[in-house]
Amino acid sequence: PDMYPGNCWAFKGSQGYLVVRLSMKIYPTAFTMEHIPKTLSPKGSITSAPRNFSVYGLDDEYQEEGKLLGEYVYDQEGEPLQMFPVMEENEDAFQIVELRIFSNWGHAEYTCLYRFRVHGKPA
Repeated sequence: PDMYPGNCWAFKGSQGYLVVRLSMKIYPTAFTMEHIPKTLSPKGSITSAPRNFSVYGLDDEYQEEGKLLGEYVYDQEGEPLQMFPVMEENEDAFQIVELRIFSNWGHAEYTCLYRFRVHGKPA
């Protein structure tokens, strides 16, 4: 609900995933990821921020391999809130979206995700 240091979904290591069920099926158009800015970080760095990630659309929560919607990099030098357009050609609507984080910006113990949003048009 807020963007205070430490008020994040933290997971061990630099790799993890999150599956989100949306309120309705949508045609995804973009995603936003948000992390605290370096100026709010007690150490002045955001090495726990996600770095490389991809987003998939799923037909149901049991599907192991969804439809790739894009591969992205969250820029630790950029704005705290960053928008990423859907990169892959897609004509399907999805109610379930999977975020896969492959690396962070160097934190050895954990990765922090503050906010992830899915944008699109209702199906």
